Amino acid sequence: MFIVNPDAYSLPYHRIGPFKTDDITINHYLPRNDFAVSYFNEKFGEGNWHYTYNGREAIKMALKSYNLDKNDLVTILTTSGNLYISSCVTDTINRFCRWNREIVPETKIIFVNHEFGYPYPEMDKLTAMGLPIIEDCCTTFFSQDKNRRIGKYGDFSLYSFAKFFPVQIGGLIVSNHLKKAEKSGQLDLVQSHYIEDVVSNSLLSLNELLQKKKSNFDYAVAVFEKLGFTLRFPKADNVVPSVLLLKNNGIVKDLSGLKVFLTNHGIQNSVFYGEDAFFIPNHQSLNTTEIDYFGFLISFFIQHEK
Repeated sequence: MFIVNPDAYSLPYHRIGPFKTDDITINHYLPRNDFAVSYFNEKFGEGNWHYTYNGREAIKMALKSYNLDKNDLVTILTTSGNLYISSCVTDTINRFCRWNREIVPETKIIFVNHEFGYPYPEMDKLTAMGLPIIEDCCTTFFSQDKNRRIGKYGDFSLYSFAKFFPVQIGGLIVSNHLKKAEKSGQLDLVQSHYIEDVVSNSLLSLNELLQKKKSNFDYAVAVFEKLGFTLRFPKADNVVPSVLLLKNNGIVKDLSGLKVFLTNHGIQNSVFYGEDAFFIPNHQSLNTTEIDYFGFLISFFIQHEK
């Protein structure tokens, strides 16, 4: 059985990313492993990438390379076109200059957020404008578009390892074309080795990781479709979502209330603000019982809404 309203000191915790408490021990005893170096060299080109402390530092390093002043304008575009955007992005841009959500004559840089693992659909049109592009791939590590160029359109592509690997720190900045980013100022050698060991361990079993993510995603879709929810974005062969993003279809009357309810039951989640939609965890570290737990709680909330 599943418990509703458990003791606050006995909560589980299900993160958006795959890191679990047990991974502290697992990661501590991992042997030194630099397989990630060869993987990234092949994927991005030798000398074109650096580890960062997290995705936010990667954003900062990319922006810093343009010598922006406070009156410059960065335009943020997202896959959905929704006005929702993480404060990790906007707060970092605010440290350098202004930002908006529509390309205008004053736009100096286009910041493309490939949302939740779903690539922005019109990258060719953006590159034709001739403006500098930064690709935010923090939630889109494994996804590709039909041209297989996600992460290679812009001057920089940025990644957050915590969205895809059981790691507590770590990101990546990739320099394309002639633009180069300086190395991380936040990481020391021990931390870099920690990131590399954990990511290498996951990449060595990449097929199994991706298969587990897919099977969990398909299972979760089946669970939530029975409740009347549908996917916000359609499935695609080359897309590996970072969350389960669901259209509410008017079923839950109080999405903000659902967010609090799930949080109080140990589930990291959020409303997809600006739309009738929400998202919950879906990754390789989950099992089907945990997904059933999510479905049970959401069903309970629907049944007891006033």
